[in-house]
Amino acid sequence: QKPRKRGPTFRRLLKTSNVKLENKLKNRTLKQQNVAKKQRKEQKRLRQAVKGAINRTPRPLETYKKRPELEEEEFLESLPTDMMDEDDLQQMTVMARQASFLTRDLSSCGPVHNEKKRHSEVVPSYEKVPRKMTRTEEKEVIHLLPIKDKTGIIPQSLERVITRPHEEEEQEEELEEAAEESEEEEALTAEQIERLRVEKIKQKKLQIATLASAIISAPYSNIKCLKELRGLLMETDPCVAVTVRKLVMVSLMEIFKDITPTYRIRPLTAEEKATKVKKETQQLREFEEGLVSQYKFYLENLEQTVKDWKQQKKKRSQAVGFQSYQGLAEVAARCLCELLLALPHFNFHNNIIVTLVPLMNDPTNQISDMCCDAIRKLFQQDKVGEASLATVRVISGFVKSLNYNVRPAVLRSLLSLRIKEVEMKKDIQSTAPKKKFMDYKEKKKNLSRMQRKWKKAEEKLEKELLEAEATESKDKKLKLHTETLNIVFLVYFRILKKAQKSVLLPAVLEGLANFAHLINLEFFDDLLNVLQNIIQSGDRTNRENLHCIQTVFTILSGQGDVLNIDPLTFYSQLYKILVKLHAGHDDISILLRCLDSMLTRRRKQVSLQRAMAFIKRLSMLSLHTLPNASVGLLSANRAAMHAFPKSDFLLDNEVHGSGFYLPELEEPEHCNAQNTALWELHTLQRHYHPVVRQFAVHLSHGAPSEGSAALSVELSRRSPVELFGDYSADGMTFNPPVGSPGTKKKVEKPNSPPNMLDDQLSVT
Repeated sequence: QKPRKRGPTFRRLLKTSNVKLENKLKNRTLKQQNVAKKQRKEQKRLRQAVKGAINRTPRPLETYKKRPELEEEEFLESLPTDMMDEDDLQQMTVMARQASFLTRDLSSCGPVHNEKKRHSEVVPSYEKVPRKMTRTEEKEVIHLLPIKDKTGIIPQSLERVITRPHEEEEQEEELEEAAEESEEEEALTAEQIERLRVEKIKQKKLQIATLASAIISAPYSNIKCLKELRGLLMETDPCVAVTVRKLVMVSLMEIFKDITPTYRIRPLTAEEKATKVKKETQQLREFEEGLVSQYKFYLENLEQTVKDWKQQKKKRSQAVGFQSYQGLAEVAARCLCELLLALPHFNFHNNIIVTLVPLMNDPTNQISDMCCDAIRKLFQQDKVGEASLATVRVISGFVKSLNYNVRPAVLRSLLSLRIKEVEMKKDIQSTAPKKKFMDYKEKKKNLSRMQRKWKKAEEKLEKELLEAEATESKDKKLKLHTETLNIVFLVYFRILKKAQKSVLLPAVLEGLANFAHLINLEFFDDLLNVLQNIIQSGDRTNRENLHCIQTVFTILSGQGDVLNIDPLTFYSQLYKILVKLHAGHDDISILLRCLDSMLTRRRKQVSLQRAMAFIKRLSMLSLHTLPNASVGLLSANRAAMHAFPKSDFLLDNEVHGSGFYLPELEEPEHCNAQNTALWELHTLQRHYHPVVRQFAVHLSHGAPSEGSAALSVELSRRSPVELFGDYSADGMTFNPPVGSPGTKKKVEKPNSPPNMLDDQLSVT
C-alpha cells in the first residue's frame, strides 16, 4: 500500500494563519494612516481658511431680496454686448446671480491703482476709525461658525452688548483709586508722606490692640481672632510693613504666653471625636485645637523670617527690603527665645530648640548672644532635665555636623547645666531589689491586716497625688541627667581627640574642670595623660593650663582619691604659672579653686616644703594684683597656714636648715622656702584697701582665731573665691565705700621731729 499523504499539522496551520493575520493588520493600519493623513490635511486647509477669514473685519449678515427677472434682463441688455466676449458675458451673469458676491467684505482689498492715487487721500486712515465715546455701550463681537460655499468660506458674526457685574466695576474703581492715591503720594512732600505713614501706623496699632484685648479677655470664644491677627504678619504696604510685622510678632508672643495652658495638648483620637460631649467640653476642644494650629503657624512664620534673612531670599512682594530683614530676624529670634523660656512644657518646644541652636553660631553678635543667653537660662531653670537633654542632643549634632568649627560660646553654654546636684551612683539601699512579701517581723510591727490594708491604700493615694502634681521622682531625674552628661562628655572627648588645636579647647577644658567630679573612673588614666601632654606642649595659655590643672585635681580629690598617683608635675606647672599672673589677668578665680583642691583638700599628700613654697610665692603675687585678688590670695594663704601649722617658720627671721632661698627655681620642693620670711606682709599692712590691711595684720600674727589680730566672723567664714567676687571692682564700685574727705586741715605741731623724707630733701 502506498503511504497516505500526510496533511499539514496544526502548528503549520497556525503559523500560516498568523502570517495572514499580520498582513491584514498591516494593510488595515496603512489604510487608517492614509485616511487620518487626508483628514489632517483637510482640517489644516479649513483652519487656515477660517484664520484668514477671522483676521478680516467681519460684517453682520444682511438679507437681500432676489431681483426680478425683468430687472436682470434689463441689466443684461444694458451691457455693451458688442465689446464683450461670450465667455466674459457668461461669467458675469453667473456672478450676478450669486448673493455671496455682494455680501463679500471688500474693505481689505486695496485699490488697484494705488500708486496713482497715493496723494489723493487728504484724511489719514486712522482718522477714519470711529472713536469710542465714554457713554457708548461696549459691544462684543461673537464669531459664529463660518459658511462654506463654492466660492469659499463666509465668516459669520454677531454683536452683543457687554453687561459687567458690580464686583468687577468695584474692583476697577478700587484699582483706579489706588492708582490715584499712588499718584497723590508721589505728588506729596516728604513731610506729608511721613505724616501719612504715622497715621497708618496708628490705625494698625489700634487694630492690633483691639484684637489682642479681645483674645485675652475671652480666649475660648475669641480664639478665631488669632487667625486675623496672624494675618497681619503678611502686611504688604511698604510704608508700614516692617513696623506692623514687628508689632504683631511681639503681640502674638505675649498672647501665647498668657493664654497657653500649663499642659501639653495632644491630638484627639477618632473615638474621642466620635463621642458626644458637653458644650463646655466641645468649646474647650475647639479652643485647644485652634490654639495649637495658630501657634504652629506662628512658629513657622518666625522660622521662615529667620531663614529668609540668612539665605538672603528675595520675596515676590517687595514690601520689605533686604536691609529691614535683619531687624525682623532679630525680633523673630527674640520671640523664639522668650517662648523657649516661657513655654518649656507646651507643644513644639523641641522645634524651637532646633531653630535656636544654629543661631547660637550666627556671625551677628547680637543674635548669637541672645540665643546663647536663652539656652543658658533654660539649663538653669530646668529642674527635671527633659529640656536640657533635648537641647544637648541638638548641640552635639550641630557641633559634629560643622566639624567642630563653631563659636566657643556654644560649648560654654553647657556649663550652666544643673547636673552637680545629682550623684552619679545610687546608694546600695536604693538599688537593692524590693521585697515582694513582708517578713514576720514586719507583719508583727504593722500589728494587723487592716492596718496593712490602710497603709497600702495611703501609698496608692500618695502616688496618685504625686502624679497629679507632676512631681518627678529622683530616679527619673538621675536617668535624664546621666544621659545628658554622657552626651556632654562625648562632645568633649571628641574635641580632645580630633581637634586639640581648635579654639574650642579652652571651653572643653573649662567644661571638664566643671564636671570632672562626675567622670567615670574608666576614663581617668587616659584623660590624665591627655591633659599632661597638653600642659607640657607649651602651646597653651595660662588660662588653659589652669583649667587642665583644675580638672586633674578635681578628679583626684573626688572619685579619683582611690588612685595611687603623685601629680608632682602638675604642682610644678602651677608653681611656674604663678609668676606670670598679674593685675591684668582675670584667672585668679581659677587659681584659687586649684589651690583649694591642691593644698587644703590634699593636705595629707603634700609635703611641708611644697606648702611653704606656695605660701611664699602667693605672698609675692599679692603685691601686684588688684585688691580683690590680693584678698583672695591672702585668704588662701590663711587656709594653707591652718592646714600646715608648722609653716609658721615663715613668720620668723631666723634661718632654719642649710642653703638659701631660690625664688627663681621652678621646683617647689627644692627652693629652700623654709630659709625665708614673709616680708611682703609688712608692705601689705600699708595697702590702701582696708580689708587687705586686715588680712596682712592677721597673717603676720600667725592667723589667730581670737584676739585683736583675729578676723571678723564675716571674713573668716567666707572662702577665697567668695571674697574674690565680693570685693571685685567690675561694677566700678569700691567695697567698702570710700568715705568723704575731711574739711579740716591738720596743723603740724612746732616741736614735731622732722621726717626721714624731709632730711633727705634737705641734704639734696
